[in-house]
Formats: sequence, C-alpha cells, structure tokens
Amino acid sequence: MKALLRRPQLALLLLCLALYLPGLVTMPPLDRDEPRFAQASRQMLESGDFVAIRFQDEARNKKPVGIYWLQAASAGLLTDGARNAIWAYRLPSLLAAIALVLMTFRVGRLLFDDPAALTGAALLAASLLLVGEAHIAKTDAVLSACIVGFTWGLASLYRGSGEPAACRRTAIGMWFALGVGVLVKGPIAPLFVGLTVAGLALLDPDRRRWLRELRPLTGLAIVAVIVLPWVVAVQIATDGRFFAEAVGGDLLPKMASAQESHGAPPGTYLGLLLLTFWPGTLLLPLAAVHAWRRRGEPAIRFCLAWLIPAWITYELIPTKLPHYVLPLYPALALLAGAALAASREQLSPSKWPLRLGLVPWTIVGLALATAVAYLPTLYGRGLTMADGIAAAVIGALVVATTVWGWRTEIGKTATGALATAVVAVALVLGWTGPRLDALWVSRSVAAAIPERTTSVAASGFAEPSLVFLLGTDTRLVPPGEAADLIASGDVSVAVVSADTLDAFTTRLATLAVEVETVATVTGFNYSKGDPVVLHIVRRAS
Repeated sequence: MKALLRRPQLALLLLCLALYLPGLVTMPPLDRDEPRFAQASRQMLESGDFVAIRFQDEARNKKPVGIYWLQAASAGLLTDGARNAIWAYRLPSLLAAIALVLMTFRVGRLLFDDPAALTGAALLAASLLLVGEAHIAKTDAVLSACIVGFTWGLASLYRGSGEPAACRRTAIGMWFALGVGVLVKGPIAPLFVGLTVAGLALLDPDRRRWLRELRPLTGLAIVAVIVLPWVVAVQIATDGRFFAEAVGGDLLPKMASAQESHGAPPGTYLGLLLLTFWPGTLLLPLAAVHAWRRRGEPAIRFCLAWLIPAWITYELIPTKLPHYVLPLYPALALLAGAALAASREQLSPSKWPLRLGLVPWTIVGLALATAVAYLPTLYGRGLTMADGIAAAVIGALVVATTVWGWRTEIGKTATGALATAVVAVALVLGWTGPRLDALWVSRSVAAAIPERTTSVAASGFAEPSLVFLLGTDTRLVPPGEAADLIASGDVSVAVVSADTLDAFTTRLATLAVEVETVATVTGFNYSKGDPVVLHIVRRAS
C-alpha cells in the first residue's frame, strides 16, 4: 500500500487500463442500445447534421446530444471509410470511466485519508457495473463522471476549508460539470446532485454554511449557456417534437410505470449489488457496520447523503436497469474503502462482516470461472485447453482470496479480490467473450456478406448491430419487400430469416426471379432469447 500511495493516481490509471482495455476492440456491438447510439453518432458524421439525432430515417428523440457529439468526435478523429469500428465510439465511455475513478479518489482524499480513498477508487474501478459501462458506447459512464465532478466540488465546499476565490472556482467547475451532464442525459444529473444537496442539508444542518457557496444563480447561468443553444436548435429542427417525445414519451413514463419490460420491485438494486459491485461485494457488510458506527462523522454523513436519498428514489421508480444507479457507486466504494482502511488499523478486526461478505463474493467469482469454461461450449467452438486453464486460474484466485478472507487477513484479501477481478475481466472480455460466435449474429452476417456488395436488405432480423456493421443504407423490411428489392436490383444481397423465407421465396416466384444462397448463419439472438437461422442470398447470375 505504501508504494501505491506514492503515486496513487498512476496506480489507479494502470488499474483502469488493465480492466477496460481487454475486449474494447474485439467485443462486437452489443444490442440493442450501444449500436443505436453509435449508429446515430455515425450518421451525424455522414450527414453533417449535428443537431437532430436519427437512427436511419427515424428520429431518436430520447436523450440529449452530448454523448453523440463525443462519439462522433472520437470516430471522426480515429476512423474513416465506413466508420463501423465500434471501439472508436466506446472511447468516450472508457475515458469517462477513468475520470470517474480518479475523481472518486480526489473526493475520498477530501473526506477520508489516502488509503481509504485509494481503496475506494480501486473498488469502484473494478466493479463489474463500471467495467461493463466502460466497454459500452452509451451515456452512463459519461453521465456518472459529470455527476461526480459536481460532487467533488460539493465535497470541497462542504469541508469549508477553501479561500473565497478558490470557492468561486470550485463552484464554477461544479456547475460546468452539471451543464455537461444535462447535455448528456437531461434532468437526470440535476436529480442526483439535488438529492445529495438535500440529503446533506437534512443530515448535517449544523454545517449548512456551505450552501451559500453553491452560487445557484451563477450555476444556472453556466448550465444555460452550455445547454440552451442546442435546445433551441433541436426544437427548431424537429418542429418542437424533441422535448415532447423525450420527456412525455420516454422519461415520465419510465418514472410512472414499468417500461420496455424493465419493471422490477423495490429492493432490486440492493439485490443486484451482489453482482454489479463485485469484487467490492466482499466489503459490503463491513462497510455497513462501519458506516453505522461512525454515522456522526462528517465524511460518513456526506457519503450517506450522496447514497441514500437517490438510492431510495430509484428503488421506488418502477422502471429499473442496473446502470441507473451507477452515479451512487462511488459513495458506496468510498464507504467500503474507509471500512477496510479502519479494519487494517485494528489489531483484532471483527471477523463476521468480512466472512459474511465472502459468501456472495465467492459465488460470483466461481460463476465467472464457470462461465469461462461453459460459455464456449454453449455459444462458441467448444471447450479448449486454454479455456480450462483460464477457468482454473480464476477459480484458484477465488479460493485463495476466500481463504485469506476467512482468516481475516485484510491486506491479502483486498489484494486478492482486486487481482481476481483484473484476471477475470481480462479473460471474460478479452478471451472468452469475442469467441462466442453464436451470440454475435450480426458480426457473422457481416463477415459472410460477399465482397463488393453495395446494399443489403434484411427481413426477420432487425437488430441495430446489423445496421451499424453493414451501413446506414441497410433496409430492414418485410420479406415481400426484400424480394421486390432483390428483383429490382435496388439491393444486391438479402438477409432472410428462416421464419420469413417462405414468404420471401413465394414473392420471388411471382416475380420469376431466381436467387442463390451465399451463406447460412446460425446463432442465438440474445435480445429476444431465440435461436436464429439467417440465409444470405443474392440474385442468381
């Protein structure tokens, strides 16, 4: 720990790279949200329209434009030609995840000490939820970084140790981060930070003097300067439909009732923590005990105000997805880091909280080892010796860490948990995941399309990843229309699912057009939970 504390931010950066780079390039686009975001960003580059957001010809009036600008800038700088390299669109998420970890460390340093801050930031970096979001080209890592940027400034003002000029700079930086957050995901960023401010005011009324340092009028002006130009432009470009659809058709329905089959009861996020916060799952009971015992301390109060009001709010919202509460994970990680740091200083630390945390931690760790061995058999090319060795390595690390935890060897347990996470992520995302060919149906189709194909129609398989990999002009149509397009020469290749093949061939027969099958792709459409068989055909020569 002493060696790491000499260069803590460099250590965290290296940890993040070890966790976030594996699979960044080799994992294909993940249906359905990721290719929708990436495709809309690519269409900005293709069309030159950086105001309205579209997926093919459909207006995508759901989220503000911030993430699309970031992805378009990344892809525009780093790719050319078809611009269908998904890694370029993922870079904003990766960089935001790294920034989130480093800012969490800075917040932890303000509130606690360096060992607690470093441990908390490392646990956040390794959490499966953040690892996943760092690999996906969508909003949540960027949004969380913006929220924690505001919270970093809030922690500084809460401590009350700055000079007036420093407080002004801090307030300006906070509101700038919030403005970017609004441009990324609308009112969600103000909701999180507003609940944190309200929680602090309620939990610690004796320290409310920091409230005046927030400079809300100045802050609102900063947010307006960042957001309003695009707001006006998009309302004009969409004839006023953007906010009617984004708020009335997307945001409010999710808060009022379960949407898009994502409904779940209160307590769901708490249960998901056992998986999504892993390997920090190991320290959750320890963190809870430590936070309760020291709940009167300002640093603990700050983290609880950050965590509890927003957590309760999101547990009560009917529509639930795991990433919705990602902005709260830094608070949870810092509480865990503080608890671990305190336990390391005790001569006889309490055993039962750590042993209790070992149970879900070990289950998830062994599940990851099993996945490395089992998934290639189910969705890949069969189990290889390398898969078996990879699974055995993860399993051995899990067992060793469990033994250290049961013996309450605090330092070895924490090191083992992080090492297990790094190895497991590298093997699952860098080795096993890209080789699960049956899951990556769109990638297989794109690889099977004949060279010099100029346009494609698809019937019966309409996943966004197919559009992203094949191009904006890909036609997603019924089988009869696909046959018409082949017959007229408007498309040169059709991708036809087995369940629409009869209708496709019947229509071709009426047009007296013959086709030949170029390839057949089989796989599993995980978005629908169904096996698929796709025939790639072209007009017979």
